[in-house]
Amino acid sequence: MRHRYPVIGLLGGSFNPAHAAHRRISVFAMPALGLEEVWWLVSPGNPLKPKAGMAPLSTRVRSARVMARRAPIRVTAIERELGTRYTADTLRALTRRFPRRRFVWLMGADNLAQFHRWKNWRRVAQEMPIAVIARPGYDDDALASPAMAWLRRYRLSAAGFRNRGKWSAPALIELRFDPDPRSATDIRRADPDWASRFNGPPPRDGITHSLIHDPAMNGAARDGGA
Repeated sequence: MRHRYPVIGLLGGSFNPAHAAHRRISVFAMPALGLEEVWWLVSPGNPLKPKAGMAPLSTRVRSARVMARRAPIRVTAIERELGTRYTADTLRALTRRFPRRRFVWLMGADNLAQFHRWKNWRRVAQEMPIAVIARPGYDDDALASPAMAWLRRYRLSAAGFRNRGKWSAPALIELRFDPDPRSATDIRRADPDWASRFNGPPPRDGITHSLIHDPAMNGAARDGGA
């Protein structure tokens, strides 16, 4: 049975910069989960990641827009308009703002390994289904994590998720494929000046269509992401 409303994947993170692994995860998840599209939530900030070396929000959005070209991926910095600081609050605000959408939170196994450190992480899991994508070197930590100990009772296959008539959470879907091993850290290390290639006027938000200006240093921050 198909879900009544379009199903959207949400991939959150710093995107500092966006890279091919973000795109590969998104493109793979779409048919696996029956997603109409994926929204990349570019965070104004992330308290679990150091501020040093973090490019401005507009720069990171531009890098994400370039990486998302010709794919059903929308790049947004909607958290700055929602005024939310943590993922749990962002997801609740999104479900209220878009009642005719159904959302799935996408995360890599590296984020599942530290998911228990996120503020109100159980509320995140109760807000919408979570799809975890395998990532080399992190699977063992993810399987041994406190969050996995709580979530494993809610495991669901991708086929079971696609065919499920009733929309409910918690639900944990584990996706395995041949992931792209690249990371933003590797890219920054190899090309410290990457951000200079994405200078320009304020980009437009793919969801709200407003111009994205760089926030003040004390702007919103999310507790996890790619």
